[in-house]
Amino acid sequence: MSQQMPVTRSSLLKAHAMLVPRPMPKVPDRVWSESEWQRIQLGYRAGSMDEKWNIYAEDDRLFLHRSWTGFLAYEAAFTKVDGGGRRITSALVESDPERYHSASADYDCITLELVISTILLAESAEDLRMRMAAALHADTGSTAAAAAQHSILGVRTPRATTRSQHP
Repeated sequence: MSQQMPVTRSSLLKAHAMLVPRPMPKVPDRVWSESEWQRIQLGYRAGSMDEKWNIYAEDDRLFLHRSWTGFLAYEAAFTKVDGGGRRITSALVESDPERYHSASADYDCITLELVISTILLAESAEDLRMRMAAALHADTGSTAAAAAQHSILGVRTPRATTRSQHP
């Protein structure tokens, strides 16, 4: 397997800063292993319009941009954990509704972890998907959770899981 080049801010066509950053009151409590952290640091660049996220790391911070607009939706600070691994210790979410829709603290926390899990680590994350569906239903009363998840996560095609991060 060839070494993948990490996605960087400068490798993206559009990477806009947040206009109205808001600290997230809840962050995922997951601890990512060092090998997962190495994969997370490679980032991800959307290869088609069905892929919704461009993601890159700088030092111990992860930046998650919507792929079409380049708007920064989440910024997460990772810290080393005693015994190994990393966890998110603080995060920001864009609160300008013209740039990103944030439904609730639970929604933001789940979305941040779900994007990292499914897009960067290619995990199925069924438990997170079920929590997302419950959060969407609680926040909007919507029963169309699958369609909503698609608009949030997009499609990570099999080609995308094996291709280089740089087309």
